[in-house]
Amino acid sequence: MAVEVAWRLGGEVISADSRQVFRGMDLGTGKDLADYDLHGIHVPYHLIDICDPREEYSAYRFLNDFKRAYEDITSRDRQPILCGGTGLYVDAVVRGYRLSDAPVDVAYRASLEACSDEELTERLASYGPLHNHTDTETRERLIRALEIQEYAAAHPDNYTRLPEMEHRVYGMALERQEVIERIGRRLRRRLDEGMTAEVQRLLDDGVPAERLMRFGLEYRHVTRHLLGQCSEEEMFRDLYTDIRRFAKRQMTWFRRMERNGVAIHWLDASQPVGDLAEELIDTL
Repeated sequence: MAVEVAWRLGGEVISADSRQVFRGMDLGTGKDLADYDLHGIHVPYHLIDICDPREEYSAYRFLNDFKRAYEDITSRDRQPILCGGTGLYVDAVVRGYRLSDAPVDVAYRASLEACSDEELTERLASYGPLHNHTDTETRERLIRALEIQEYAAAHPDNYTRLPEMEHRVYGMALERQEVIERIGRRLRRRLDEGMTAEVQRLLDDGVPAERLMRFGLEYRHVTRHLLGQCSEEEMFRDLYTDIRRFAKRQMTWFRRMERNGVAIHWLDASQPVGDLAEELIDTL
């Protein structure tokens, strides 16, 4: 729908998807690049296929990349349309997160070795509310989050800074059962189009299996299947379940954004795309 709106407004799409930045990860991330050629016109997009899947990509890096794309688009009097994907990335732009990129500090990490996970979590909470609650899911993430906070405290001027922006936030609303049915249909289609072969190509190109599984969802389950850890039937069943859970978490994230003061204009996504785009544009 974002592509349709961009086409009608003469705009350009900025992806806010944390996995679409990686080259070669197409079907598993739902890039749907053919959709950007609409009515005989190519709609430009940004922050897709910008790095190798072996690279690390962070919210800090995303905000800097977003800023460059936004300033490039607006400098040409075009309309930027942020679309995603990853709730953290959308929220980071809308609420103007101030993030710092901390280098690895071996000495600091060593000083945390004797601390329990509970102590690390308490120390992280002392810095204030968490933007990303997955920072507490593993000890590795906890230590990295603390490392960033310590660095930010020692370097108060080294933060991301976004330009002043006016924005409106839109969300697509569907009945839960329709969401579940669409997830099943889309997953079947991606597998039919070669998603398993895509993951095999990434493995053949030297992307470690452990790295692919860290991307979660499609890449975790398909990699497990290719390694012989589950059958194709088990892969589909478990992946289908996890995508449904992820969709529910996404909605929880956007509801949390609303509680934090972000006004989201919900549109009925059961309408045809053209009608949705027209309704959105009428509210601008």
